[in-house]
Amino acid sequence: MRRMAFATLAVVASAPPSLVLAQGLPTLEDPSRGTGSGIMETLRNYGYDIVMLIALLIVASMFVGVCYHAYTRYSEIHTGRATWGQFGLSVAVGAVLLVVGIWLLTEATGVL
Repeated sequence: MRRMAFATLAVVASAPPSLVLAQGLPTLEDPSRGTGSGIMETLRNYGYDIVMLIALLIVASMFVGVCYHAYTRYSEIHTGRATWGQFGLSVAVGAVLLVVGIWLLTEATGVL
């Protein structure tokens, strides 16, 4: 058993490092705005992609928040604590907040 382990270790150790380490790993994708002319521009482009991902997560959390608030308002209608008008107002204000939030995040990412 030990001899087999040592033999396997010897075969793996004698193989070129690039074959052992990189086998089956995916290649790194270029950023959405391209690699650029240097390392700093490439890092800036990766940073842009990261900021866009964070902006997408912010908008998604805003959408979930508006949906949750509308659902709780809807459930309050059935218990008699709210009216359909209040539900409609909550949905309308939530939709406006989503549109404004998406617009602001789009303007903010345009600065980059």
